[in-house]
Amino acid sequence: MITLAKKIHINQPLTSRRIIEVLEKNPDLEKITCPPSLYNRIPPKYLKALKDLGIKVEPKRRRKYAEKDVKMIRKLISEGKTPKEIANITKMPIKTIYYLKGDMKLKRGPKPKYDKITRMRVRKMAEEGVPAKKIAEKFNIPLRTVYYIIKKG
Repeated sequence: MITLAKKIHINQPLTSRRIIEVLEKNPDLEKITCPPSLYNRIPPKYLKALKDLGIKVEPKRRRKYAEKDVKMIRKLISEGKTPKEIANITKMPIKTIYYLKGDMKLKRGPKPKYDKITRMRVRKMAEEGVPAKKIAEKFNIPLRTVYYIIKKG
């Protein structure tokens, strides 16, 4: 089946096999658009080959969300909501919230369960050679959390 499109939008990596499929289905093709992130990964030799065939390849964003969605997300961010809360409110994927937030700063996630002084004491005891199990018993902290504090800080 031949579809005679002059312009198409792709959202899959442009490989040599994919180029051949696209050209077979669209012999009159003049322009290919794709997301900017995908465009940046297309090998220059493929871009040159398509240009030699008279086919332009351009990056183009496709908006799936209306401007009102973007405004609502930004309003919720300014109210201090976390990305997870916004995702629950809007029923959008959390990745979309991060994408649509623009240059706005997001509220930090939950605060650590153990205060800075306790974490410093745990690390100091570990540096002094005290076994993690003893540290966990002394501070009444799960052993796994002690290891996490020692590793991450």
